[in-house]
Amino acid sequence: MLRFLRHTIDRFVIQDTSFKFLYDRDDSGEVVSLDCETTGFDPWIDDVISVAAIRIKDNRIVTHAAFTALVKPEAEMRPEAMKVHRLLHRDVESAKPMAEVLPDLLRFIGSRPILGYWIDFDMSMLDKYVLHHLGVRLPNERIEVSKLYYERKYGDAPQGTQLDLRFEAIRGDLKLPPINQHDAFEDALLAAKMYVILKDMKQRGVRIARTSGIGGVNAGEPPRPVHGF
Repeated sequence: MLRFLRHTIDRFVIQDTSFKFLYDRDDSGEVVSLDCETTGFDPWIDDVISVAAIRIKDNRIVTHAAFTALVKPEAEMRPEAMKVHRLLHRDVESAKPMAEVLPDLLRFIGSRPILGYWIDFDMSMLDKYVLHHLGVRLPNERIEVSKLYYERKYGDAPQGTQLDLRFEAIRGDLKLPPINQHDAFEDALLAAKMYVILKDMKQRGVRIARTSGIGGVNAGEPPRPVHGF
């Protein structure tokens, strides 16, 4: 109810009415897998330097029409972040600023649900720009890959079962090949593959086998995912 109320208000206060389509009912049946690489890990002070978005339609990952962009940041790139994504200042110095990238990204996403691993972080990064340019936050439904995985592997686990929700752990359990992780397109693509597999497993009532390891983590409630750095 609160979400509906907020979206109703935002639809009327949005600063650029050409983006009201973000609040349209989505009848496409599609999902958008999204990933961002950033100058650091604080949404308040860091910036996006690379973004990728890939649509999933009828369990088909539409890679040929993906959205990808390098972004010129205003914030300085932190050494710890550069070690992760391996993008340097020279890689983004001639890229477009987010003010030019954002409109095309939003049109690509539309009102579709947004999927990802640690998707709250990516959405927080994007919301900073959307708030600045439109005066509202993104209203799209969020789908967290690690929660889908948790439900398939740990949803019926006894209290005290040790959890592993790392990106790499999910990839291994789903028998997906290794990728060049921390590349926005590759991470978005892998999250999309995870989603399609986990969705199919749920529809067929299939669970992921787990070991009998017991640890101090409460398996009764899925924890917040941590970035798989």
